[in-house]
Amino acid sequence: MRYKAVIFDLDGTILDTLEDLTDATNAALKQNHYPERSIDEVRSFVGNGIRLLIERAVPIGLTASEVDRVFEDFKTYYGEHCSDKTKPYDGIPELLQTLKKEGCKIAVVSNKADRAVQVLCRQYFKDQFDFAVGEREGIQKKPAPDSVNETLRIFRLNAGDAVYVGDSEVDIQTAENAHMDSIIVDWGFRERAFLVKSGAACMVSSPTELLSELGSERT
Repeated sequence: MRYKAVIFDLDGTILDTLEDLTDATNAALKQNHYPERSIDEVRSFVGNGIRLLIERAVPIGLTASEVDRVFEDFKTYYGEHCSDKTKPYDGIPELLQTLKKEGCKIAVVSNKADRAVQVLCRQYFKDQFDFAVGEREGIQKKPAPDSVNETLRIFRLNAGDAVYVGDSEVDIQTAENAHMDSIIVDWGFRERAFLVKSGAACMVSSPTELLSELGSERT
C-alpha cells in the first residue's frame, strides 16, 4: 500500500448520517417552536461539529441560553436516534476489510461528538478501526490537527506515512494543517465543484477508486 495508515472522516465519508442529523436538528427546533430546516440546509451546516450545526440551524438573533436549550435537546434526541437511518456508503465495509488485510492501520477522526463516534463505529464496523475519536472537551476540533496528530502518535507514524480521507473543506484544511496528504470523496455532504474550489488536489468518486488511489505509488 502507498500509506501505512488511513485516517477517515466519519459523516459523509464512510457513513451516510445526513437523515438522522436532519431529524435530530428538526426535532430540537420543533420542540422549541422554531422553523424546521430542509435536508439540504442541514447538509450545508454540518462539518464543524454539532454545536455549530445548531448555531447555524436556529433563527438569527437568539440568546446564548436559547441556543443552549436547542443544543441540549438535539444531543438528547440524537443520542437516542443516531442510527435510525444511518448506513455505511456502498463499498466502504469491503474497503476497510481490504486495508486491514493489507496491514494498513485505519482510524476515524471526526468532529462528531466522541460518544456518537464510538457508538456508530462499533455498531457499523465492529472492531475494524484501530482507533476512533470525535469531538472532546478541551481538544481543538478539525481543521486543527490535534486529533490527527494524536492518532499518528498512537500509531507511531509520521505524517508522511498517512493520508486523511474526507468529504469537506474542513477535511482538506485538516490534512494541510497536519502536513499530510488528503483524498477527498465526492459522495458526501459537499458538491464536487465546491471541493475543487476549496483546494481538493485528489478526488475520488467510489470506494473502488479510493482503494486504487491508496494503493498507487507516490510520484
